[in-house]
Amino acid sequence: MSIVLRRLRGAYPEAQIALRFRTPWELLVATVLSAQTTDVTVNRVTPALFARYPDAAAYAGADRTEMEEILRPTGFYRAKTNSVISLGQALVEKFGGEVPGRLADLVTLPGVGRKTANVVLGNAFGVPGITVDTHFGRLARRWAWTDSEDPVEVEKQVGTLIERKDWTMLSHRVIFHGRRVCHAKKPACGACSLAKDCPSAGIGETDPAKAAKLVKGPEADHLLALVGLER
Repeated sequence: MSIVLRRLRGAYPEAQIALRFRTPWELLVATVLSAQTTDVTVNRVTPALFARYPDAAAYAGADRTEMEEILRPTGFYRAKTNSVISLGQALVEKFGGEVPGRLADLVTLPGVGRKTANVVLGNAFGVPGITVDTHFGRLARRWAWTDSEDPVEVEKQVGTLIERKDWTMLSHRVIFHGRRVCHAKKPACGACSLAKDCPSAGIGETDPAKAAKLVKGPEADHLLALVGLER
């Protein structure tokens, strides 16, 4: 595992959360909105949303129709409007409008599970957390860190393998790798800097030239350079 961690650090030295935020509340809202849409779409919507509704109290008393129009581009905008209004109301009632910095408290809020809580804790509070989204779970299984499909169990098992202080950055790097190289349907194995140490190497495209075309994201040139390839 240590070799994989070193290679991930080399591939994604500056990995960070893609969602833009200034406060724990903004990150909490953005994370809820990111369900079933892209971070890019959320980042296009949130400037207007955050300007109109600056805190939990504003969401708690928001005009539903007005908010739905702002959130429409994110998809499932009616459900998401219900979610963030309910979230604002609960935060005001339970915590005086302030986002708590403990996982046990965060998961008491409507629509906030361990994944969302760990995103907020790790990126807004500096509290280490493992974010098990679909990418993280898929790669953890491919790398034989776990065989579980249960996100809570994956979080628990992976957490025993590395130091707690590294949990948040590990989450970013694994998710980056899942989005850019180790795709769900066709991993770019032939262009992967982790292939030599991967138990699942070869399940995807192994031809280097073909695999290079599958690599996505702004780090594509850097990732290909690590294995001596280019577009």
